[in-house]
Amino acid sequence: MKRSILISLVTLLPLSLYAQKAKTNPLTPIEDKQGLPRVLLIGDSISMGYTIPVRKRLEGKANIHRIPANGGPTTRGLANIDKWLGDGKWDIIHFNWGIHDLRHMDDGKRQVEPTDYEKNIRALVGKLKATGAKLMWASITPIPEPPLIPDRTFGDETEYNKIAAKVMMENGIPINDLHTYVSPRFSELQKKQDLHYKPEGSEFLAEKVAAEITKALTSDH
Repeated sequence: MKRSILISLVTLLPLSLYAQKAKTNPLTPIEDKQGLPRVLLIGDSISMGYTIPVRKRLEGKANIHRIPANGGPTTRGLANIDKWLGDGKWDIIHFNWGIHDLRHMDDGKRQVEPTDYEKNIRALVGKLKATGAKLMWASITPIPEPPLIPDRTFGDETEYNKIAAKVMMENGIPINDLHTYVSPRFSELQKKQDLHYKPEGSEFLAEKVAAEITKALTSDH
């Protein structure tokens, strides 16, 4: 009897570990809870960091989905946006591209130069508007001065934020200005020599993202 119980526990252990890992992996798809609005987060690893904290803050209020990948540069977005949007109805889409676009490549050029970034953002906004969802743009978060770990350099995120802001204003899309929000505490909340965040930094960003989504959920416009 004891032996069979022990075997059962050993058999169930991997399933338990898998379930726990799935619960803390932002890329793991979630099941909708019936009757709740559906929200989609689109973004890079910064958004991956705040996905789970946002989900916890809005538990029972909204189904917080995210794309099952790092959103990367706008070129990756254009290649995958139809698949990421799927066939379901979205009530709110909170989205961002930029950090990967302004990264310097081996030839010294940015991965997506400003002119192409604007063109790509406009095309992506067109795709997102076609869903009928309420849209919300998240500004690009700060990038520290080099040296960074791993070693890499970036262009000026404020230049790309201005480009994106122009497109959003023309399309009547509200901006969740995460750049301004986190800048005063960036050096405290960032990982050392990195543009990513400590857990408390992701929690800090999640507070703002959850608040803006809540505001959009309760708005008639």
